[in-house]
Amino acid sequence: MCLSRPFPACVRAGVETISVSLLFLLFGMPSGAAEADTLLLKAAFVHTISGETLAPGQVLLREGKIAAVGKSLPATGAKTVELTGQHLYPGFIALNTVLGLTEISGVRATEDTTEVGEYTPDVESWIAVNPDSELIPVSRANGIAFFEPVPEGGIVSGQSGLVAAEGWTTEQRTLKKPIALHLFWPSMEIATAQRNRGKARPKSMDEQAKERRAKLQATIDFFAEAQAYAKAKDAAAKGNAPTPGKIPAWEAMLPYVRGELPIAIHADEVRQITAAVQWTRTNNFKAVIAGGRDAWKVAELLATNHIPVIYAHVFTLPSRDSDCYDVQFAAPGVLHKAGVPVTFSFGLQSMDAPLTGNLPYAAAQAVAFGLPEDEALKGLTLYPAQIAGVADRLGSIDAGKDATLFAADGDILDIRSNVKHLWIAGKEVSLENRHTRLYEKYKRRPQGQYNN
Repeated sequence: MCLSRPFPACVRAGVETISVSLLFLLFGMPSGAAEADTLLLKAAFVHTISGETLAPGQVLLREGKIAAVGKSLPATGAKTVELTGQHLYPGFIALNTVLGLTEISGVRATEDTTEVGEYTPDVESWIAVNPDSELIPVSRANGIAFFEPVPEGGIVSGQSGLVAAEGWTTEQRTLKKPIALHLFWPSMEIATAQRNRGKARPKSMDEQAKERRAKLQATIDFFAEAQAYAKAKDAAAKGNAPTPGKIPAWEAMLPYVRGELPIAIHADEVRQITAAVQWTRTNNFKAVIAGGRDAWKVAELLATNHIPVIYAHVFTLPSRDSDCYDVQFAAPGVLHKAGVPVTFSFGLQSMDAPLTGNLPYAAAQAVAFGLPEDEALKGLTLYPAQIAGVADRLGSIDAGKDATLFAADGDILDIRSNVKHLWIAGKEVSLENRHTRLYEKYKRRPQGQYNN
């Protein structure tokens, strides 16, 4: 209430005495800038991802960047971190997740995943991330350094950014915004038998087909209008037409209809994926398939059109009684053989958010069923960095990139391995989380005659 009034003169005078440098220290310092030391990481197995694995190797970190990578590096004045026997990897990137947007599915106040409306392209998911989420440190403790919170609701649900797993504010945590527009492709399936719930008459197959066509046409029309707006803006910029009134929804669509940023098309069923690929090819849109349960069935089509897949179904049960038990385990390997880059996800259900830290094990399962191990690691690091448009900063251990990497006491695809250190932009980040706090708490429980 008092914020709407002018400050009294004495208060203004007091405020003006605060130095600019103090304000910078309090509010303006970038996350980790003061704590990013010059470090020499020694004697680790360095998984560069983009090249060979150095066994052992050294990595020099300076001013939040990777200064050098090699088998032996001169590092006068650097603080040495001995990592003998440990494995060094680039920080993992979790795409297609609701991490940070949900906490406890049964508590409505902790849910911020869904927007009202069918077409809301101007929604920005990174703004809604809860920095105090207990799920983020749990994921971070297993190597997740960045994640993409995805907005849900309707058909075009909004835009996502790439958010760090550490930091105080939205500005500090968000590395890039936006990175994708999210389109939930209308279902192409028709139910041949429906239960009669209540007094409502089940919809006939003709009615379902009519509804499906209407949704699909509405989606096509929405993007056509956005394209028309973009053309009007371009014509106005050249002086060939009057400047159109600024419309937030259409402004948000500009980089996507111009092919500058990708449209993440959420589609699982093979007819959805096929229709979506044909539509993007016709309109010259940049696209990525998210979910992709049946993507392996049209792997050649995806490869030909250079469309990567964020695969969310490694541990999903087979959807058809004719499918083999391992159809989802083997799908990433099938896609890879066709030339499709595959990255991993657990999906967008609230119950999936706590599983984000288990991404390495989804990749490991795919390795057990045909995906090469180096491809699995790229699916956790380099490929998601490429999809997000930050491969110049993240995704591999190369000189010049951000010093975002972690050390584990074994192969990270082995569930028995543990992350021992994590650096984000050169700053070592705490691995403490709710799990470790509870472990320490109950490890110290009193011992008595009933606890022995």
